[in-house]
Amino acid sequence: MSDTLIDRRELAFQLYEVLDTESLTGRERFSEHSRDTFDAVIETADRMARDKFASHNSAADKQEPQFVEGAVEMLPDVKEAFDAYAEAGFLAGRYDYELGGMQLPESVMAACNGFFTAANPGTAGYPFLTTAAANLIRVFGDEQQKTTFLPHMLSGRFTGTMALTEPHAGSSLADIRTSASPTDDGHYLIKGAKIYISGGEQSLTENIVHMVLAKIKGAPAGVRGISLFIVPKFRVDEDGNSTERNGVSLAGLIHKLGYRGTTSTALSFGDDAPCHGYLVGEPHQGLKYMFQMMNEARLGVGFGAAVIGYRGYMHSLEYAKDRLQGRKPSEKNPEAPQVPIIEHADVRRMLLAQKAYSEGGLALCLYGARLMDDQHTHPEEQKRLEAGKLLDLLTPVIKAWPSEYGPKANDLAIQVYGGAGYTREYPVEQCWRDNRLNPIHEGTNGIQALDLLGRKVWQDQSHGLQLLMQQMQIDLTAASTERCQQWALSLSETLQKAVQVTQSLGKSLMSESPDRALANASCYLHLFGHIVVAWMWLRQANVAEAALPGAQPGSEENFYRGKLQAAQYFFHWELPTVAQDLVLLRNQDDTCLEMKAEWF
Repeated sequence: MSDTLIDRRELAFQLYEVLDTESLTGRERFSEHSRDTFDAVIETADRMARDKFASHNSAADKQEPQFVEGAVEMLPDVKEAFDAYAEAGFLAGRYDYELGGMQLPESVMAACNGFFTAANPGTAGYPFLTTAAANLIRVFGDEQQKTTFLPHMLSGRFTGTMALTEPHAGSSLADIRTSASPTDDGHYLIKGAKIYISGGEQSLTENIVHMVLAKIKGAPAGVRGISLFIVPKFRVDEDGNSTERNGVSLAGLIHKLGYRGTTSTALSFGDDAPCHGYLVGEPHQGLKYMFQMMNEARLGVGFGAAVIGYRGYMHSLEYAKDRLQGRKPSEKNPEAPQVPIIEHADVRRMLLAQKAYSEGGLALCLYGARLMDDQHTHPEEQKRLEAGKLLDLLTPVIKAWPSEYGPKANDLAIQVYGGAGYTREYPVEQCWRDNRLNPIHEGTNGIQALDLLGRKVWQDQSHGLQLLMQQMQIDLTAASTERCQQWALSLSETLQKAVQVTQSLGKSLMSESPDRALANASCYLHLFGHIVVAWMWLRQANVAEAALPGAQPGSEENFYRGKLQAAQYFFHWELPTVAQDLVLLRNQDDTCLEMKAEWF
């Protein structure tokens, strides 16, 4: 069974050959780093993920947390892994030295975290939620809140969560009912219920810091009336020491298809005791603040989907090389030795698809992480602004495309295994179950489609879209070999058609009811996503073509040739599938819109 979480050669290619991550060391924030320090922390992540996380992935799936007498019982290995992660400094990895951090680039931290998610998505959920919640407090909290909570979250004493969803509202945050009543003591009393709160209760840390959306009495209706509150499981004194229990109680655990090691909880606030909450920032601005954590989580979901897809690919690739079955069609001798199933073209098709999906997803997500680095640290202000706009535009795609095609890769991994694939004795069925949650996590892919077509494309007079096209043009122009030029031409023609259909949809959104123009938003997301990932593959192909003449025979040459063949797969097999999307969008097909509930 493969113990490769992410091939280090693949990661080095993405980080250093495609993204030139080493150049970040020329920026002041990363000036104490070098490629050696980046590689050292990546090596530590890889080793720790295999030793501490992968070792109990199957056990945590089979022995999921239990709700016993009001408390959560968990596999002890989960705490051991979380503590090791915290002690190694990964919780604070991207933070300032003054906060105990390592001031690592987002690109490097994303790569490190990819190992942990690939090894064990369930256990990895706790630290990833904690760092995102801590970052929310760091950016929007007041000095007292930062002092009280931040050091303990970054050290691993406390974990963090995001508490948005309510039973009656689902993804419709405008309809939340959790209330916040001000007191004379400066805090608020929180009353309400939240559901599907990952990590909402556990037995890992002494405290849990919930980031809770609620409405202050008398607030405006809808999303304009939402505020954000810090609601700890235990109240804390000025030094961050836990005191009496706050009025947050576990109503129950929710048992999921996958990610079983991460508790999914129903929480009640203020039912059995007063629940103190502390307002973050200004009243009624909570959703704006929370979007920082939500967008971080969306990027994390996309990257997690890519690496889980990649993990299944690694397993099925090894299996296909070892499993003997059948003979090639040209072999007529029934007594000839059986061949490894990787010798069969259809198995290679399934492996190529997995490679194209997972490595394309990795490239997309790491590109998003690099945009975060540029947004925060590029020496030119204009470049920082442009990186932010480009990241904002691409966030729905970075979340949705890998979370659609990562599970597809895992589905193909099961198929490569054949009858063994859907048995629990082999690992790929768990990969699929874990990954199947990601199209729903942090805003369903349908919501991402509406966000992209209904809002993101048009923001700032479509400046983000213009920037994207400019960046694509750089790589289209850089295609210098015959086959890369063919792929560039294919991408360019598809892009032009997508621009035309986008303009047509924009006119409809401005002049008519948006319902028809947005009815097929999922087709637009597929079109947009495939174009962006085709661009990612052209970028990789350009680098591989340039490197191939000087590559050493053997593994190095094979690596680059594999990259080019996967790019060919994407351009020959995947990009052409957007033709149907273009037709449906161009015609503003009303099949789904006009279907009546009574006709089902």
